[in-house]
Amino acid sequence: MNIAELQPKQGKVDVVVQITDKGDIREFNKFGKTGRVCSATIKDDTGSMKLTLWNEQIDEVNVGDKIHVKNGYVSEFKDEKQLSTGKFGTLEVLEKSGVTKDEETEANVLANETTDSGEKIMTDEEMVEEELIQ
Repeated sequence: MNIAELQPKQGKVDVVVQITDKGDIREFNKFGKTGRVCSATIKDDTGSMKLTLWNEQIDEVNVGDKIHVKNGYVSEFKDEKQLSTGKFGTLEVLEKSGVTKDEETEANVLANETTDSGEKIMTDEEMVEEELIQ
């Protein structure tokens, strides 16, 4: 199935798409429970549309990720089609946006300038300087 084939009120949607944009996260309260919702834009070779992300799905996906929506549902809001996993569908991340988990961890460590154990990461110049002092 591809985006161009999807119609409003269509269920049992099974598509593989890429996230091209992720909007602001909004909080809501319904029936005494709080939740989060976010609109993303998805695309495939045939077009693009909105995807509604709910709660933990928001944290699972990022721009550039390739995802598989299984048993999704297409709704329509202001004449714009929107895909959602709804109550019975699932969302699976097939491919992260070109960044492996190890690269992501390394980037986070470098951004903090400390190792996982909290030690300061030194530049080559700092290491040479420390060796000269000792």
